[in-house]
Amino acid sequence: MLFNTIDFAIFMPIIFLLYWFVFKKNIKIQNVFLVIASYFFYACWDWRFLGLIFLSSIVDYLVGMSLAKTELKSKRKALLLTSLIVNLGVLGFFKYYNFFIESFQEVFSLFGRSLESSTLHILLPVGISFYTFQTLSYTIDIYRKRIEPTNNVVSFFAFVSFFPQLVAGPIERASNLLPQFERKRQFNYAKSVDGLRLILIGLFKKMVIADNCALAVNEIFGHYPEYSGSTLFFGAFFFAFQIYGDFSGYSDIAIGSARLLGFDLMQNFNSPYLSRNLGEFWRRWHISLSTWFRDYVYIPLGGNKGSQAKWARNIFIVFLVSGLWHGANWTFIIWGFIHALFFIPLIFGNKNAKFKDIADQNKLLPSIKTVLQIGSTFLVVLLAWVFFRAENVTHALLYFKGIFSISLFSFPTVSRGLVLFLIIYMIFEWLQRDRKHLLEIDFINSRPLRIAIYYVIVFAIFYFSGDTQPFIYFQF
Repeated sequence: MLFNTIDFAIFMPIIFLLYWFVFKKNIKIQNVFLVIASYFFYACWDWRFLGLIFLSSIVDYLVGMSLAKTELKSKRKALLLTSLIVNLGVLGFFKYYNFFIESFQEVFSLFGRSLESSTLHILLPVGISFYTFQTLSYTIDIYRKRIEPTNNVVSFFAFVSFFPQLVAGPIERASNLLPQFERKRQFNYAKSVDGLRLILIGLFKKMVIADNCALAVNEIFGHYPEYSGSTLFFGAFFFAFQIYGDFSGYSDIAIGSARLLGFDLMQNFNSPYLSRNLGEFWRRWHISLSTWFRDYVYIPLGGNKGSQAKWARNIFIVFLVSGLWHGANWTFIIWGFIHALFFIPLIFGNKNAKFKDIADQNKLLPSIKTVLQIGSTFLVVLLAWVFFRAENVTHALLYFKGIFSISLFSFPTVSRGLVLFLIIYMIFEWLQRDRKHLLEIDFINSRPLRIAIYYVIVFAIFYFSGDTQPFIYFQF
């Protein structure tokens, strides 16, 4: 069930009304209702994979309960290993089986040997990377004694399957989301209004920005030999906004839908294309995943401790694993490698955490220095996106060859209206950079003016939306 369809437009109000007006008095029934609604939501994709969510939920619930009952180190490690094997085993089989088999075949062929091995036609369960990491963090945090396990199986199943963020995040921590299922929720008008605003801006990002950019991206990437270097550059430029509008739009709708039900999910995007270096970019882009890798991969590897060689090793591991998490293709691994190459100098120069403030706070216009910092960071991110979008490594290399040709300096054959629209959109992001989201406009005292803004956005969604495209991150 897509957020940007009539199905969800019917589904969400029904859930909202039943949740608040029929099941409001009993939190247990509310949670049971959310589990049923979430499983139905997922079944609309493919009911056959509901068993995987159930398996992940029951295994980690039982492992968490068992961890609470023992202090024996060997038994605790065995329990943690059980969770890791089950969750990563299922994820690995469905997502990476064919990739590794085909990669082994290619390696053997380089030495003139033929490796006979069959690959399977395996469907990738939507959202498996997201809910797998969510349940794993629960078990790991209990193992580390950072949280206590819940003995409420319904609350835990609701935590794992919560439909607003089930398919594409944010990847929630049990310490934040699980307690919200175990305490009574009260309807909050202000929170619900803000939730609606988030849903509205999320639909705008997806249907107006991402889907329109997708049309240009599909054409340019699909017929790249026919276009000039300047047009290919703008193809990458459009993809940068397609994936941003697509994924941040999904996150906004997810967070907004959760707020309608009385839940607070973590922020997943914070104007990442206004970042002044890659360190700031990764604190603003897919925040739930980047912090997950920081806490459960980078720090356990040693983080910034030890020699600089170990620092570099840890950075490369995190970004390569991050690339592999996104998909079973060498293009994603190279994408992670590129980010690691540019991130390591920041670590060595102690500049990765340099920009934690708001750029040129309280200033209407950015300084020249800020413009150069944002521009250079965006250029690195934009070029790395080519590998992310390309079908394979050869496609990406030929695309780059086309970009860096003499035709890079020719006039691009792209929609100038779309380019201008994206620039205007980023101006609004700059003006709203110190707020939680683009439609946080309570500072406008005139209520009619605020309502007029909402109506303009609704009009834009209906009038300017592109052809409906699937959310990009559903494939991950």
